[in-house]
Amino acid sequence: MRRRTRTPAAPLAQREGIDPARVRLPEDPGARWATVGDFLRARYGGAVGDARVAEMLRDGRFVGVEGPVRGDEPYAVGLRLWFHRDFPAEERVPFELGIVHRDERIVVVDKPHFLATMPRGRHVTETALARLRRELGVPELQPAHRLDRLTAGLVLFVVRPGDRGAYQTLFRDRLVGKEYEAVAAYDEGVTLPVTVRSRIVKERGVMAAREEPGEPNSESRIELVERRGGLGRYRLLPATGRTHQLRVHMNSLGLPILHDPVYPVVREDGPEDYTRPLQLLARTLEFTDPFTGTPMTFVSRLRLSGLG
Repeated sequence: MRRRTRTPAAPLAQREGIDPARVRLPEDPGARWATVGDFLRARYGGAVGDARVAEMLRDGRFVGVEGPVRGDEPYAVGLRLWFHRDFPAEERVPFELGIVHRDERIVVVDKPHFLATMPRGRHVTETALARLRRELGVPELQPAHRLDRLTAGLVLFVVRPGDRGAYQTLFRDRLVGKEYEAVAAYDEGVTLPVTVRSRIVKERGVMAAREEPGEPNSESRIELVERRGGLGRYRLLPATGRTHQLRVHMNSLGLPILHDPVYPVVREDGPEDYTRPLQLLARTLEFTDPFTGTPMTFVSRLRLSGLG
């Protein structure tokens, strides 16, 4: 049985709270690459152009454990390299993160609307993870779970990498109590409370998730808390965590969440309208700490504005 070799520590520091990308040169049965530079141009040239790869090599931005590579080194299977990608231009989300709890193991924050939890796609440095690493000076901080970019509320981050798996397991095994709050249309014809179960499918590259026939993979309990005119305040209790689950289930009831840019109709892409945040809030998190056995309950300090 082949032992897995431990990946060495990155020789590059984080930049703006973002870890360097890592690449390991693979087996080359066809001898396609004579040099390290040949491989890097084949791997990344299609995305950024061969000229940009050559420029990064000249600037010493591809770094191995023994230092920067020039690109003319002979190809070596298993060689590990690190580098920082070019960050996209990002508009700063004009809302701050609120620290709800911090100790030696975890940080619980109130994530504002419009801020992604972690780097993905065109949102890289303007994410909760990158901001927290910079602001708290905790470079190894990692999220235990993810909250949709347009949803506000509680997110749990883990301080030490070795602890992360234990907290992630709580979410995986549905040992975390989660309560959300939403503002949406009121319809006296919709009988509440109700438990919605359906099969939700989310395809990569497609903005909206959809429900389709088949065995349910999602479950949410929907309760009406308050009514004001044509709007209602709802308590949402998800038993599962499919992408966009609460938004899909509210929409399926004919109660789309206020200011939702995807359900029931996907709006055209354009500048963010920070005056119309999705009226969905991750309000509470409850769990038993896997290390201390202490029951933990956190309540968001944010408030939805949809009902005034």
